[in-house]
Amino acid sequence: MAADGQCSVPASWRPVTLTHVEYAAGDLSGHLLAYLSLSPIFVTVGFVTLIIFKRELHTISFFGGLALNEGVNWLMKHVIQEPRPCGGLHTAVGTKYGMPSSHSQFMWFFSVYSFLFLYLRMHQTNNARFLDLLWRHVLSLGLLTAAFLVSYSRVYLLYHTWSQVFYGGVAGSLMAVAWFIITQEILTPLFPRIAAWPISEFFLIRDTSLIPNVLWFEYTVTRAEARNRQRKLGTKLQ
Repeated sequence: MAADGQCSVPASWRPVTLTHVEYAAGDLSGHLLAYLSLSPIFVTVGFVTLIIFKRELHTISFFGGLALNEGVNWLMKHVIQEPRPCGGLHTAVGTKYGMPSSHSQFMWFFSVYSFLFLYLRMHQTNNARFLDLLWRHVLSLGLLTAAFLVSYSRVYLLYHTWSQVFYGGVAGSLMAVAWFIITQEILTPLFPRIAAWPISEFFLIRDTSLIPNVLWFEYTVTRAEARNRQRKLGTKLQ
């Protein structure tokens, strides 16, 4: 593990299969943390998949905020120019600078924005109040835990110092709060107009900002439509 001002370097490093993330050979904890540090890639793939299949404006806005967050991180790294620990031990990295950690900033942006979305954007629509609150608490705790573990993995694997992941987390959290406010106060009122554009209609881009719980809405609408079609099919067969 790396700490500010000291460094203990293992004898050899191994990359995770098909990736550039390295861990100390024979270190099971490092191996697991190396996979965990790939979380930003998994999140990105998830967003691209959601955008392709759902085509919802808030999801697109959320992903745009993540992209902006990455751009701010790149800019800060090249302005501060603080090197990575251990003299840049890992060579297969995007940049030689480590302040602030992009993985930490990415995950804390994602987790804090999701936290705000769960508690301030989504609202209760059925009577299962206890279960609704329970899954939000569990999911929020899981997201914040994942952000912490990814940050810890970057220190453990000697990609960053504690200060680099700390300030990355602070930057990502502040960016998440700012982007959530921008989305809610500026972008969301524009979503109906954007969804009505001819190009939006061509690509089936939709606005669900007025629907409190999209998951519950899609479930009830799909179930009602399926039952309606089943009744019509039964009538034709008689």
